[in-house]
Amino acid sequence: MRRGRVLTIVFLVLAVAIIGIVYYRYYFVFGEGTKAGTMNYFVKKGYMFKTYEGRLIQSGIRSQTQGNISSNEFMFSVTDEKVADKLNRSAGAMLELHYKEYLHTLPWRGVSNFVVDSVMTTTPVTPTAP
Repeated sequence: MRRGRVLTIVFLVLAVAIIGIVYYRYYFVFGEGTKAGTMNYFVKKGYMFKTYEGRLIQSGIRSQTQGNISSNEFMFSVTDEKVADKLNRSAGAMLELHYKEYLHTLPWRGVSNFVVDSVMTTTPVTPTAP
């Protein structure tokens, strides 16, 4: 009788530990913030789980050593259909996106650790004449 009780307690402690580890690795929001730039591409792709993936080109940053301007790319995933629809209609515009950063990816959440959950602002970009 006592042995069954000990096994039950050990099982419950292990179950709670496993649930905590899985939550921390896959569902805990490690960080969140905003990124601004021009969307380079936005696609829905995948073999089993179709997910939305995109790339935002951020403004260039001047390097201290070389003096060149380089571009930064922000790779992201989107899980919300409404956000994906807004991004599809905003191709080529200057965007400000709010994102959440997770420690690891899940197949149904996309291939990036960064998941965009809202589009904060959209500003159309007017082409400049050469």
